[in-house]
Amino acid sequence: MRYVAIVGRPNVGKSTLFNRIIGERRAVVEDRPGVTRDRLVAEAQWNGKHFAMIDTGGLLPPEGEEADEIVQLVLQQVHIAMEQADAILFLTDGVSGLTTVDEEIAQELRSQHKPVLLVVNKVDRHHFAPYEFYSLGLGEPHAISAEHGTGVGDLLDQLVAALPDEEEGSPPSDQIAVAIVGRPNVGKSSLLNALLGEERVVVSSIAGTTRDAIDTELSAMGRHFRLIDTAGLRRPGRILEKTERYSALRAKRSLEGADVGLLVVDATAGLLDYDVHIAGMAWESGAALLLAVNKWDAMQGDPRHADRLSAEIRKRLSFAPGVRTPFISAVTGRHISEILPAIIELADLRRRHFSSSLLNEVLRAAVQLTPPPSEKGRRIRLSYVTQVIDGPPTFVVFGRHTDLLHFSYRRFLENRFREVLPLDGIPLRLIFREEKRDIS
Repeated sequence: MRYVAIVGRPNVGKSTLFNRIIGERRAVVEDRPGVTRDRLVAEAQWNGKHFAMIDTGGLLPPEGEEADEIVQLVLQQVHIAMEQADAILFLTDGVSGLTTVDEEIAQELRSQHKPVLLVVNKVDRHHFAPYEFYSLGLGEPHAISAEHGTGVGDLLDQLVAALPDEEEGSPPSDQIAVAIVGRPNVGKSSLLNALLGEERVVVSSIAGTTRDAIDTELSAMGRHFRLIDTAGLRRPGRILEKTERYSALRAKRSLEGADVGLLVVDATAGLLDYDVHIAGMAWESGAALLLAVNKWDAMQGDPRHADRLSAEIRKRLSFAPGVRTPFISAVTGRHISEILPAIIELADLRRRHFSSSLLNEVLRAAVQLTPPPSEKGRRIRLSYVTQVIDGPPTFVVFGRHTDLLHFSYRRFLENRFREVLPLDGIPLRLIFREEKRDIS
């Protein structure tokens, strides 16, 4: 896969152009500087050529008290993106015109031994005078409107022509999508960096540093992973910014498309009510659940505290039987090596298809042990079960008067399946259908 980085000062429209090229609203867009902080990566294609777009933070400090710490981290991410890229789109603003910051960025880009396309955005809002941009020494400026799409097609024609040739291929079919979720500042980005072995995303003690859901591909242990670092999820009443509301929606959507939801909780805070809520959200999405208790180094490895916390997790996450809870430290690396093997096992179990003969054997044994009670004078009969969906496993149980089946008996059947089948940490969906009567 070839990579294309979009760089430029804040608020010139990098995220708008990113979304335009990939064809969906993946990056958070807001009319103020400093919203994009991490590298955001997504696949795109033009004229049959596939490549990955990298959206970056603005090369200028955001305003406010966070600037001193955040700006250095953002700049680090931008420079990593430029090193990784096979081509660079340098985006400037046709309304505000050329600035000294643009000139400083251009000076650095001229030293890059890779294609750099100079792009002037927002030309629909102002009469475009290209002459001043020639002074940057980066060739002919490409005039576009990222918001309305004007000139973007011509720009992409030039881009794919400049990209080095690469053998085309599709993403691996066995790729495992992992959504890393949790409250703000529990160490999600630190855990991602620990798994990758590099500073892939901005890590800061300031809560809310991650704004987008950050997709990263990883190949390890003979498998391919797509790791999605999501923004910290706050209680709805505490979401103050428009940016945060959109980030929360992106996190929820990431869970819905994930094979595994990796929930990170803070060992120093214990299991909070909103941690349980996020776990329930992951479970309802159909993702397998793995709960990592981070910052265990701060607890000095107290085994009694681990036992108490493990018992509390089992009790409060009773809706998700068998969830594994590795106690880790993303900072020291404690038990980080356990995470990927657990993810692989959970993803494979979630995709497993069980034979109808085995499922019906479990159903018959359950009904013989405890027959479904009659309801409203009608006898409920369960006769057959089959698996209709893998990932998560979904079983359809056929019978008579199944609409009268009480919730408690449905839960009883689920528990019986779980006793026999390897489904710890895996959501199981049971659907009950009325069997067709033979009226011939």
